[in-house]
Amino acid sequence: MVLTALDARDSAWFAAFYERHVDMVFRVCRTHLRHAVDTEDATQDVFLKVLSKPPAFKSAEHEKAWLIRVAINRCKDQLKSSWNKRLDIESVPEPVSPDARPEDAFDSTIEHVMALPENLRICVYLFYYEGYNASEIAKLVERPHSTVRNYLSDARKILKEQLGGEYREQQQA
Repeated sequence: MVLTALDARDSAWFAAFYERHVDMVFRVCRTHLRHAVDTEDATQDVFLKVLSKPPAFKSAEHEKAWLIRVAINRCKDQLKSSWNKRLDIESVPEPVSPDARPEDAFDSTIEHVMALPENLRICVYLFYYEGYNASEIAKLVERPHSTVRNYLSDARKILKEQLGGEYREQQQA
């Protein structure tokens, strides 16, 4: 793909767009891929798609939903790739960024969410971390509304068991 130079106006638009959405796209990719290097590649690919042919968005919500859908599709492609099937990714150590900050680390709750099966994990992330309702999630993940509700229910049961029944009471005290 050959990218042409952007004029100053387009450059400023893309920089603002990137800053507004990069964290969300990274987190969506992270819920699918689990490894920082793969996640960074997928995030970069999503924004390269925007840069190469900027879509016309109807609203801020359409913009966000489009990015989530593109990120999910990019991650699914990554997981289906023959390279990913050949490489035992669990045997590759996770690199530690030299500029990593302690406040960027996941808390124990997100670690448990990340350990959920993919179908449950992405629904929980979109519901609790991005604020989508079950109907919106159903459209994004292309599943029936009732299936998404079942995924959320199953995930809550698993997380309640893993985190302990008193977790909510401790948080509210």
